[in-house]
Amino acid sequence: MIAGLEEITAGQISIDGRVVNNLQPKDRDIAMVFQNYALYPQMTVAQNMGFALELAGAKRPEIEQKVGEAAAILGLQPLLDRKPAQLSGGQRQRVAMGRAIVRDPKVFLFDEPLSNLDAKLRVKMRAEIKALHQRLKTTIVYVTHDQIEAMTMADKIVVLHGGRVEQIGSPLELYDRPRNIFVAGFLGSPAMNFLEGTLQDAGDPALSLQGGSRLKLSRAPANSAKSPMTLGIRPEDIALGGENGVDAVVKVVEPTGSETHVAVELEGKELTWVVRERVELVPEQRVKLSFETANVHFFDQRTQQRLDA
Repeated sequence: MIAGLEEITAGQISIDGRVVNNLQPKDRDIAMVFQNYALYPQMTVAQNMGFALELAGAKRPEIEQKVGEAAAILGLQPLLDRKPAQLSGGQRQRVAMGRAIVRDPKVFLFDEPLSNLDAKLRVKMRAEIKALHQRLKTTIVYVTHDQIEAMTMADKIVVLHGGRVEQIGSPLELYDRPRNIFVAGFLGSPAMNFLEGTLQDAGDPALSLQGGSRLKLSRAPANSAKSPMTLGIRPEDIALGGENGVDAVVKVVEPTGSETHVAVELEGKELTWVVRERVELVPEQRVKLSFETANVHFFDQRTQQRLDA
């Protein structure tokens, strides 16, 4: 819709203060970077990068200058005479970005540009795109299903679900105060855990879980005693032992080096627990877990919306 490839049914799209609703895509001063690179296989890197300028009637010296500048920014100078088939996935993606940069647009549109790359290259390209944005200072609208990309790269995140905007804010704003269960479960790796139960006694709060366990809380939402609610707990806010711990069973242990991810079963529900110290755990081991309840999130079980405490 921003590019003008899809008509909007209501509202306005303005770019740099100019309403573009009725402008053709070519007149909107935007540049797209596609998921599948969309490079012309018969053209060299330099020709791919300069093609849009050529179509716009730019003179050869101007095209060469702009392609050279973009190639310098992206480290593509040694590759300018190669064809796309001679490039790696990361190099092709840099060429696609270079083709967008030479146009010096008002807005870049990135459509899941890293999803075809392997994990190590994705991390490298994330840093490159962030550095590029800091250098160019041009707005980038970036679509991704990868919440790590969203958290690490964005100044502002718009979480969409089923065509609805669920929440808008800075990455840490959304991480620390998710508006509903969808946003809470989407942001964070590993994802947030959810426990369903009923709040008992707001004066000395505890959550009665569905299987009968009782989880002591340091705080609770006002006027919510006897209310069915969902408790959101980040994996890093779970600890071993504790005076008010609840019983769980270890199911899977995944060491990652700096930390260990442990899948545990609590009252028939699987939770993910992140352990940062070295602990010997084995499948089917019974453990007592405590929760950093100052950091938990409360959600209405029916509406799935956040309850403030």
